[in-house]
Amino acid sequence: MNLSLTELRAAYAAGTATPRDVMAIIGERCEQYADHNIWIHQLTATELEPYLKRLEASSPSALPLYGIPFAIKDNIDLAGVPTTAACEEFTYTPERSAFVVKHLIEAGAIPVGKTNLDQFATGLVGTRSPWGACKNSYDPSMISGGSSAGSAVSVALGMATFSLGTDTAGSGRVPACFNNLVGVKPSIGLLSASGMLPACRSLDCITIFALQCDDANAILAVAEGEDATDAYSRNNPFANHARHYGQWQGSLRVGVLPAEQLAFFGHEEYAQSYQASLAAIAANGLELVEVDFSAFIEAARLLYEGPWVAERYIATSPLIQKRPEALLDVTRTIISAGDKGSAVDAFRAQYRLKTLRKAATAVLESVDCLLTPTAGRPYSIDAVNADPVTLNSNLGYYTNYMNLFDLAGVAVPIGFTGSGFPFGLTLVGEAFTDRRLLSVANRLQQLFQLPLGKGQGDYQPLASVPVKDQQSISVAVCGAHLEGQPLNWQLTERGGYLQSKTMSSPDYKLYALAGGPPFRPGMVIAPAGEGCAIEVEVWAVPTAEFGSFVAGIPAPLGIGKVSLQDGSQVSGFICEASGLAGAEDISHFGGWRGYLANK
Repeated sequence: MNLSLTELRAAYAAGTATPRDVMAIIGERCEQYADHNIWIHQLTATELEPYLKRLEASSPSALPLYGIPFAIKDNIDLAGVPTTAACEEFTYTPERSAFVVKHLIEAGAIPVGKTNLDQFATGLVGTRSPWGACKNSYDPSMISGGSSAGSAVSVALGMATFSLGTDTAGSGRVPACFNNLVGVKPSIGLLSASGMLPACRSLDCITIFALQCDDANAILAVAEGEDATDAYSRNNPFANHARHYGQWQGSLRVGVLPAEQLAFFGHEEYAQSYQASLAAIAANGLELVEVDFSAFIEAARLLYEGPWVAERYIATSPLIQKRPEALLDVTRTIISAGDKGSAVDAFRAQYRLKTLRKAATAVLESVDCLLTPTAGRPYSIDAVNADPVTLNSNLGYYTNYMNLFDLAGVAVPIGFTGSGFPFGLTLVGEAFTDRRLLSVANRLQQLFQLPLGKGQGDYQPLASVPVKDQQSISVAVCGAHLEGQPLNWQLTERGGYLQSKTMSSPDYKLYALAGGPPFRPGMVIAPAGEGCAIEVEVWAVPTAEFGSFVAGIPAPLGIGKVSLQDGSQVSGFICEASGLAGAEDISHFGGWRGYLANK
């Protein structure tokens, strides 16, 4: 059975499956893949029963996630079930579920169990666990990626529709890449971290693994929400709401790395997969622009070379001070370094990070999003065991900077190497561009049409609702707000930029209004057959600034819908009929600039 959200919802609605049926199938798959070391705690029949009974008393139409099974990384709390963080000595049993888990269960989702991870979420490999190395879904000799190892593999192998991971340095993205999944690394604070054991409290995010973008968007819509108990929780802006997810349409400037800044660490197949993917993406109409990635690379090194390791020490200090032997050697070595820094070191690192963030912002402002490999290469479990620190560091080359810069990211599966191993890319944008990135990822999934997970069925059509940038509103101007005119500053000071110079449809008249300065025209809809096309400019105004811009427009002018010569409509300046008293008809000049040139 395919456990995608679409398939399960259809089966429940048709009555061809029940949540009990689904959980029985999942139980069989868990036994089949027991040697993959996916689970730390799989819920027993007794523990599952309250969830199943609740659903039997409801209906599929009553709950948005009715009967949808999900896995939980074992550093996130589920009420009544032990949280270990892959350290038996640390184990506790929470009375309450994490904020996100609670919301998902209330929506009808069923927890399957707690998944294996790199101990205390310290690692990108999935091998640093007393419960054993979590094996890759495609090749058991290869790493799964971490630290959200079991969370990713459980979805890829059909034991959950989605799963929760966490991400500080790439833990919600690298495992997605290695297991042919979508991995959503949300903006910091979009998902509450209440009930999640911190790794680096100021950087941590709960993440989502799913088979496809549609599922990820639906899960994110349920899980997100401001949490008064989480100091890092933030309100989601309107432009980033779930309704703005779909298939990205139109042009897109995508930042890519120059050849000298790419790193595949000797893995020729990943290098070839990357180049092939860029060629296909460019052929699909996306504009690829090389950008300087050096600030991102340097920031990535700060995560483990700088004072942020101290945050990891804070989270585990009681145990590491009293029982250091309770931690794995590699975990203890990494975390213990956090006790050696000084306040001077911390401030120096913060100063450097500010400088790097400024450079990164300039790069991000020059494109609509970045596109990087999710990981430079995969490794075998044996190779990582032989050199755990160096190889783990290599895996963070494209990931470690993201939360330091407060960015959003979506890892999307792109293809397979010649030997059949998954390869993926990551879309990167500023905080709260999550739906934009998901919509672009949707477009890429529809382009490449890969099978789902590992053996979870063929490609399924995704949402085709066209979406464009919701961060700005297009405004047609025809007079004093034109480029170079006296009121153009009202657009530029708000971060507005010129999108196009064009003409209106031939349905308007233009009048020079009485009064001034500044002198202004008024554009009105003409009686049938009496209009003409008027010169206009279309400016993009940041959504957050649009209200203040409109508030400053004096009567008789206002904002309505203006038809352009290509048949489209945008917001634009219109004039009330009452404002035409004493006005001069200047339509024959074709626009305000034509009138001024002949005045």
